[in-house]
Amino acid sequence: MEKEQYEQYEYARKRLNQKKSIYFHFVLFLLGSVFLSLANYFKVFGFDSNWSLWVITTWIFLFILHFTKVFITDRFMNKNWEREQIDRLVTQQQRKMDQLQTQIEEESSTKPQ
Repeated sequence: MEKEQYEQYEYARKRLNQKKSIYFHFVLFLLGSVFLSLANYFKVFGFDSNWSLWVITTWIFLFILHFTKVFITDRFMNKNWEREQIDRLVTQQQRKMDQLQTQIEEESSTKPQ
């Protein structure tokens, strides 16, 4: 039981760190967007085009990917899902091995000696 509790604790700690990182990413995005917009408005870097819009759009796309990973993908593909997949694959492999063993036994029993 100790090992299971430790795994649950580690999973909870990992999820908490993921959520903290997404909140940090969001705040960084907001502050960065304001800075980039102001820099573009005052032409700090000397560009005449609306370059900050492209940077912010790319950044929001990366944030959406990060959000999807933390709150959608990792939520469903956790340790329990991983164990279920491993168990299913092991069962499948064992079934195939049993079929091959049965096939070998049938062939060896029907073969004339």
